[in-house]
Amino acid sequence: MNLSQPLLLASNSPRRKELLAGLGLAFTVRVKEVHEDFPDHLQPAQVAEYLAGHKADAYAGELDDEVLITADTIVSVGDQILNKPADEAEAFKMLSLLSGQQHQVITGVCLLTKTSKTVFHDTTKVYFKHLTDAEIEYYIRTCKPFDKAGAYGIQEWIGMIGIERIEGSYFNVVGLPVQKLYSQLVELNLIR
Repeated sequence: MNLSQPLLLASNSPRRKELLAGLGLAFTVRVKEVHEDFPDHLQPAQVAEYLAGHKADAYAGELDDEVLITADTIVSVGDQILNKPADEAEAFKMLSLLSGQQHQVITGVCLLTKTSKTVFHDTTKVYFKHLTDAEIEYYIRTCKPFDKAGAYGIQEWIGMIGIERIEGSYFNVVGLPVQKLYSQLVELNLIR
């Protein structure tokens, strides 16, 4: 695949890097620290899009001929948003809440160029079986999911034993809705 402009990924996530590389697109990583605060009145999908756009805004005025990709993944149970857990106790609380429930994983993505800004999201429904306390404790102890929204990674042990089914994109749950991203890049004539 050939890009009409150089591609920048504003993320240190190894999962996002791997997924973007899987599309066969060359890219460079450029990362800035950005606060992930958001207005309280936003619905979960709006939060994901807001955060992706907010991260992109930190690069406004710095882009030449590049296309910048920013993304933010959130987990929501109803209107409750589960961010990254601060510690083991918070991770245990989050996984206990997800146990036996359906929740949504929403990834907001922003494509920023010198002249345009496109923001979109993808939503996947995830269904967890009932998790025992021992399973949750084992997962937290062995995988330390403190860098993951909702305190879990679908590609890790807890996903293998705990997720009964999903509705939507698996890759969105991993952290980047690559099918929608690819379609947007084509639609914006950024891929030739």
